[in-house]
Amino acid sequence: MPPPRPAPRQQDPIVESVPPALRIAAAYGWRLLILAAVVAVMVWLIIEFKLVVVPVLVAILLTALLWPFFAWMLSHRVPRPLAIVISLVGTIAIVTGLIWLVVWQVSEQAALVRERAGERWAELQDWLLGTGVLPEEQVSDMLAFASDFLRDESDFLVSGALSVGSTVGHVGAGALLAFFTLICLLASGEEIWGWTSRLFPARARVAVDRAARNGWATLINYARTQIFVASIDGIGIGVGAALLGVPLAIPIGVTVFLAAFVPFVGAIVSGALAVLIALAYNGPWIALAMLAVVLVVQQVESHVLQPVVMGAAVKVHPLAVVLVVMAGSMAGGIAGALFAVPLAAFVNVVAVTLSTGSWRTGDLPENDLLWRTEPRTIGRGEEEEETT
Repeated sequence: MPPPRPAPRQQDPIVESVPPALRIAAAYGWRLLILAAVVAVMVWLIIEFKLVVVPVLVAILLTALLWPFFAWMLSHRVPRPLAIVISLVGTIAIVTGLIWLVVWQVSEQAALVRERAGERWAELQDWLLGTGVLPEEQVSDMLAFASDFLRDESDFLVSGALSVGSTVGHVGAGALLAFFTLICLLASGEEIWGWTSRLFPARARVAVDRAARNGWATLINYARTQIFVASIDGIGIGVGAALLGVPLAIPIGVTVFLAAFVPFVGAIVSGALAVLIALAYNGPWIALAMLAVVLVVQQVESHVLQPVVMGAAVKVHPLAVVLVVMAGSMAGGIAGALFAVPLAAFVNVVAVTLSTGSWRTGDLPENDLLWRTEPRTIGRGEEEEETT
């Protein structure tokens, strides 16, 4: 005899009086509010613990940047400790070489640039006074305001650059933490991720693992592509400055290269610095030519490199890139703008992998061999857990 059917549940007349569209909107609304609250708490925690979070994120980006070459050495049977040493020594050598070039050219030309800038400033003041359009007191007030503005903005940029640590000790501790984290990720990244994935429920581990590996592959593509884009910006503007006779061409190129890691905004700000140096040293005509060089390089980046190369690498629309960079800079300053795009790309790929169910196909990500270069043996218990 079949069991009796349960009596139909009586609907609340008040609930029934609410239109279905409004009930659906309300259901979406409170879920979105919970998600927004979770994101807000996470952002607050990151800001509160930025002295730890920022060095770890720097180490993750450096790992993604070094990983293709590091994995290539492992695939050619280079011992892992030797591959780590080669990667770290090579990176330190490149950074040291760039710093040496910048310090060398600044020490050679800084005094001349400062002297020429003072002469240009005096010429500008004499020209304004010679026109007779403005009285002498008003000209003096305008020049004083401009001088104070430039000094205040330079102080703001310096303080913003050091916002990740209020003292030299904080910056040094962050650098040591980033270096130590980088060594750990290169030495035992698979083990660290294996431990992290076990924090999730057993049924979700396969999905989390494959989604995170897709995100890691995107992060590798982002780091590699961003190096290429930043190199094009730095070389283009630096060579243009050298051909025009603008001093400090190497520091300008290095500054543009580093600033280009903040998409769209960084290269524009650093290009403006090149134009100001050209204006102060070479005069308005060379400054206009330098501005033309910066605009040409920016057009190539905006219309070719960012949409085609970077868009294909991170799969994020250029409008979304601009929005996340602005939001990151508002929330975390320079560090927020730097990590906004890779974080958005990682979250986007993970969300798409989970929502589309592509993790069920069992296919490993394209760059999985870059991460897991050694064969992995799965035990009986672990195999049964993954099957479940």
